[in-house]
Amino acid sequence: MLTGIHFLLTYRCTYECDHCFVYSSPRAEGTFTLKQVSQVLDEARKIGTIKSIYYEGGEPFLLYPVLIEAVRLARQAGFQVGIVTNGHFATSEEDAALWLKPLAEIGIADLSISDDGFHSDAVESPAKRAIRAARELHLPVDSICIDAPTVESKSAREKGEPIVGGGVRFRGRAVEKLTQGLPRIHWQEFTECPHEDLSDPGRVHMDAYGNVQLCQGLCMGDAWQTPLSTLVKNYDVASHPIAGLLASGGPALLVKEFNLAHEDSYVDACHLCYSARKALMNRFPEFLAPKQVYGI
Repeated sequence: MLTGIHFLLTYRCTYECDHCFVYSSPRAEGTFTLKQVSQVLDEARKIGTIKSIYYEGGEPFLLYPVLIEAVRLARQAGFQVGIVTNGHFATSEEDAALWLKPLAEIGIADLSISDDGFHSDAVESPAKRAIRAARELHLPVDSICIDAPTVESKSAREKGEPIVGGGVRFRGRAVEKLTQGLPRIHWQEFTECPHEDLSDPGRVHMDAYGNVQLCQGLCMGDAWQTPLSTLVKNYDVASHPIAGLLASGGPALLVKEFNLAHEDSYVDACHLCYSARKALMNRFPEFLAPKQVYGI
């Protein structure tokens, strides 16, 4: 049952992380207007099962006035609200408190701050300052820590599971930047999607282009062409040309069904899935979008 909508408020970010699912960077385009946010929130109410709204990106604090008002609108509509940020605004703990105080006053359910080596190697980072400021304001805050890929023992894994640790999922920019030299698994072992319930999604991500994403770059449809509530009501995984195959037999089935050119092995299921979907983009532009999530 769909209970969460995650706004990719902007693809733009202060960082250009090697592991980013959506190829965010300071140059990335695709930013919501407040009017668009309000439109999606209206549709979210019509769905009837939505409990939480998240604002993320990219870096949502780059749109600070819009972010604050978007949080306010979601709270007024009765939704729980979460935010995902890298905390770049925390030039000092005192300044971070100024940025965060309006959120404490409105009331949010979660503030997740990226705090790992992909964002800063410094002992005293903006993320750490933002976390301390949030705690002083009694905001519900936690950190997101993703480590660089590490090789794990083959004997410690189940068949088909990744032999690379660290938390990176190999889709988006991670395929370009982080796969080299890592151990791989034969492509035919990837017979399921290990991370998403495509038959009954619990949350979707939506960008300013209208793409309602079941996973980054895998779309339910375009909410600017068909209202979000209608897309959700009519969604049937079996009739989806990409998600249906992934739900039935994972990315390996996607490769077989479309007779796609492929390598013998991949780092994880996401790596194969992303590569297969990228090869199918021009054939299914409605369902595999936007192109920038595929580095194009």
